[in-house]
Amino acid sequence: MSSLDQDQRLHPSCRNQTTVSSDLSDTPEVAKLPLQGLKLASHAVLEKAQVRGRLKCSKCGGSRMFFCYTCCSLLGVNLQEIPVIKLPVKIDIIKHPNETDGKSTAVHAKILAPSDVTIYTYPCIPEYKKGKVVLVFPGPDAVSVQDMMQCLKDLTDSRSHGASYEPRIKRLKTEEVQGPTHTAEKPQSSPDEAKSLESRMYPLQRVVFIDSTWNQTNKISTDERLQDLLRVELKTRKTCFWRSQKGKPDTYLATIEAIYYFLMDFSEHCLAQEYNGEYDNLLFFYSFLHSVVNKAKTSAGKC
Repeated sequence: MSSLDQDQRLHPSCRNQTTVSSDLSDTPEVAKLPLQGLKLASHAVLEKAQVRGRLKCSKCGGSRMFFCYTCCSLLGVNLQEIPVIKLPVKIDIIKHPNETDGKSTAVHAKILAPSDVTIYTYPCIPEYKKGKVVLVFPGPDAVSVQDMMQCLKDLTDSRSHGASYEPRIKRLKTEEVQGPTHTAEKPQSSPDEAKSLESRMYPLQRVVFIDSTWNQTNKISTDERLQDLLRVELKTRKTCFWRSQKGKPDTYLATIEAIYYFLMDFSEHCLAQEYNGEYDNLLFFYSFLHSVVNKAKTSAGKC
């Protein structure tokens, strides 16, 4: 078992449960369907919570189901009943202030990977180090995940031969969106394993995602504080988000989709590890809500 495999800590009731059997997931028919064949924790807890209905958040008073997307806290669901995921790299999400919380999937990542995901509300952006942080966002200069690490190493090498000092840009004080305080247990790995993983990840320290409707992304993506970051694009992935944005291509992903697909590609191309569903549970809430929406559409005769 790899060190990444060991990092996935689930409550016993969540382990060894998948949405589709391994035999079915290998069939072409299932492979073509969105969100099928994932290695997910049981959705039974969400099904029960759905039957109970909405609850009032004790922090903000909002009526919510499963979790409060404003406070990033669970509602009607116990922490022990959901998967908690350890990620191989830290994730920052820059949220547009006008983004509707209830329509955002960023909170999924914060709840499921609390120790590795931080959400900031624009214009609050941390001070990032060029060559150590990447921005996942499409553009003419964006590179693939496969080419990302080499590009970062080239940037690091070029900087090491250049000026050692760069003036710091004045930045707004960061304001982190608070989330659940639970953390995933971090198992001990051997010195050799840790050194090998660190070597493969160097110099990457953090990955940034923008959480916004595509019509609002320009304000954040063009911010001077993000301009020096290497941009990475997930060119081959397609969204199955039920809130499609008119006039936008299906390669424009929901935030949780972008994080999931990035980590999948990162595991295979950068860590040289065969992907075996380690991060599928990032789609724990997303896949359930996707099925709920599809069932509702079917009942209404819309699909």
